[in-house]
Amino acid sequence: MRSSSYRKMAATWAALAVLGTVATASVASADDSGKRPQSGPAYAKVTGSAEFALPYVKDDDIRSFTFDASAAPYSRPLPGIPTGLPTDARGTVRISHYSAQRHVTYTSEGRVDCLVTGPHTATLTAVITKVSPGGPPWVGKRMGFSVYDGGKEGGGKDHGGSRDRVGFSWNGVNLLPGGTAAAPEAEVGTCMAPAPYAPVTKGGYTVQHADLLPPPQG
Repeated sequence: MRSSSYRKMAATWAALAVLGTVATASVASADDSGKRPQSGPAYAKVTGSAEFALPYVKDDDIRSFTFDASAAPYSRPLPGIPTGLPTDARGTVRISHYSAQRHVTYTSEGRVDCLVTGPHTATLTAVITKVSPGGPPWVGKRMGFSVYDGGKEGGGKDHGGSRDRVGFSWNGVNLLPGGTAAAPEAEVGTCMAPAPYAPVTKGGYTVQHADLLPPPQG
């Protein structure tokens, strides 16, 4: 089943490579006619650090994410997909959670492996590589994050002057219906995350959007 799945993915990306060639030719024709395509950043990025509040929890805990992630298209070869994927990415995610009840701060770090953006929005995933003593057993797990960049102007007072928001793939949003107590959550795939539902209260994020690139030629 797995090899069949990889063959299907490889066929899909082979088809996309053909489409990429057509798209490249179309852009070249547009350039020849004097109509240049709209310029933009070559690669997507998500950066920044912020504290946020959970809308459904009222406590004195302090939660924050720090992102330093950049797209690295076609940089992670996979079985059957030697070119890698347009969503490949690199960078780091840092998670911090101060527990007011326990008077301790738990931290985690992860290696980014996927990033997709739209205007003002992003989803990314990271595989956790380090957890501080007493923290959750996350090492080796992929975690999902979403970001909404609300800009610097017009932030509301209730959100610390920021319209930014974040979301993440645990704490009740990735449960398996009928799952057991030992495994209540579903596995997180690359770039999978819920909508950014938690308002930023301090700090902020910057999303630099760039469209996904076609497969490399040759």
